[in-house]
Amino acid sequence: MQLTSPIYPPLENGDRLSYREFERRYAAMTTDQKAELIEGVVYMASPLRFTTHAKPHADLIGLLWTYKMATPGTEIGIEPTVRLDSDNEFQPDGVLLIPGEVLNSPHTATFKARRNWW
Repeated sequence: MQLTSPIYPPLENGDRLSYREFERRYAAMTTDQKAELIEGVVYMASPLRFTTHAKPHADLIGLLWTYKMATPGTEIGIEPTVRLDSDNEFQPDGVLLIPGEVLNSPHTATFKARRNWW
């Protein structure tokens, strides 16, 4: 008996899916096309340009790295998959992780005072 892999329809911009179905179809994709699930709707990324994406991306990562180096206990990541809930799964250009104990340290008092602006 020969087992065959299930064939999933390709992701299309505007598809309304659960995160489980989104992940199955995304894993089955043969291209390196980026797709995100926002409020249950699939968004397919367009090609990235230097001036409007790559350059600001590099600046953002540099800023996050500088903050990480100045704030012990923080971590940064580049383009991780982030699942907020069952309708939202995306890949931000960069993330900054600030554990609770870091937020409560005197070293981040300025950050805590300003964190409501973003």
